[in-house]
Amino acid sequence: MLQNRPVFDEEHALLRESVRRFAAANIQPHFQEWEKAGIIDRALWPAAGEAGLLCPQVPEQYGGIGGDFRHNAVVIEELAYSGFAGPATDFSVHSDVCCGYLLHYGTEEQKKKWLPRMVAGETVCAIAMTEPGTGSDLQGIRTRAVREGDEYVISGQKTFISNGQMCDLVILVVRTNPDGGSRGMSLVLVETERAGFRHGRNLDKLGHLSSDTSELFFDQVRVPIENVLGSEGGAMAALMSELPQERLTIALHSIAAAQKAFDITKDYVGERKAFGQPIGTFQNTRFRLADLKADLAVGWAYVDQCLRDHVRGELTTYAASTAKLWTTEMHGRLVDQCLQFFGGYGFMREYEICRLFADARVLRIYGGTSEIMRELISRNL
Repeated sequence: MLQNRPVFDEEHALLRESVRRFAAANIQPHFQEWEKAGIIDRALWPAAGEAGLLCPQVPEQYGGIGGDFRHNAVVIEELAYSGFAGPATDFSVHSDVCCGYLLHYGTEEQKKKWLPRMVAGETVCAIAMTEPGTGSDLQGIRTRAVREGDEYVISGQKTFISNGQMCDLVILVVRTNPDGGSRGMSLVLVETERAGFRHGRNLDKLGHLSSDTSELFFDQVRVPIENVLGSEGGAMAALMSELPQERLTIALHSIAAAQKAFDITKDYVGERKAFGQPIGTFQNTRFRLADLKADLAVGWAYVDQCLRDHVRGELTTYAASTAKLWTTEMHGRLVDQCLQFFGGYGFMREYEICRLFADARVLRIYGGTSEIMRELISRNL
C-alpha cells in the first residue's frame, strides 16, 4: 500500500494496523473454508464490531466511533489488499452502503434501534435493489408495497443481493405507486424474521466466493408504515444521493486489490526463471510492469482526490462515476497482465493471482456497470 498519502493522518495509520491484525487473526485461518462454503462464519461479524471495523462513521451517540469516511476507506483498502474479497464485500455493503441510508434518511427511532446493532455486528444489513430482468434499470422494478391501513404488504423478489443469506435487516427498494414512475418508489426496512420473507439460494459465482450473494423472496410480507426509510416516493432521490459513495467504495476496493496483484507479481517475476534468467530481467516484463505502476500511481492520486472531496461533502456523481469506471477497468487490465506473467500457474486457484483475477471481474458490474458510468459521465461533457 502507498505511503505518505496526505488525505490520511496518524489516527488512520493506527486503524490500518488494527485492520491488518484483525484480518490475520480472524480471517486468514478460515478463509479457504469460507470460500468453499460460499459464506463467512457469523461469528466474524461481532468480532469485527468489537474491533471497531463496522460502520466507523456512526456518531458516538449511536454506538460508533464518530469517524468520517476516511475510516471506512482504511477498512475497505486493507481488506481488499489482503485478498479476502468476500469479507471485504460483505462488510462494505453493511458499513459503507446500508449504513449511509440509515444515517441520512432514518428517523431518530430507526437510528437508535438499528445503528448500535449494526456497529456491534449483531444485525447484518443488506440493500435489495436488483430484480431478475431489470439489472441497472431501477425504474423497472416490480416488487410492490401495497398500503393496507397502518401496514405495507410487500410482494416480489430480488436477486444478486450481497449478505443475502446472513442479513437480519433489508433496505428494500419497492414500488409504492404503480403509476408514479421514478417518484413511485420507496425504501422500506424489512426485518427478515417477518412472515412471508424467504432467503433464496446462495448463488454460485465466478469470484467473491465467500460473500453470500442470494435471491430474496417476499410473499405478502407485512411491515408497519413506520418502516419507510425517508419519505414515501423518495427512493430514487435517496439512491441518487448515496450512489456516489457506493461507487467511491468500489473504486477504493478496486485500486487496493489491483495494488495487491501488482505487488505479488513483481515479487514473482524476480523468482521465476526462463531461458536461464528471472523473467523480471526481460525488457518486455520491465516495460509492462512500468506501465502498470504508472496506472496505479494515477489511480491512487484520483481516488484520494475523490476521497478528500467526499469528506468535504463535495464529491459529485460525475467524479465518483469516473473513479469507478477508470479504476475498475484499469484493475481488470492489470490483473489480466499479472496473471499472464505467472503462465500456467496463474490459471490454478492455489495461486493467489488466480483468485484475484476472478474477484476483479464483478467490480465492473455491480454498483452500476461501466456502461452506466459512461452514460453518467457523458451527461456532464
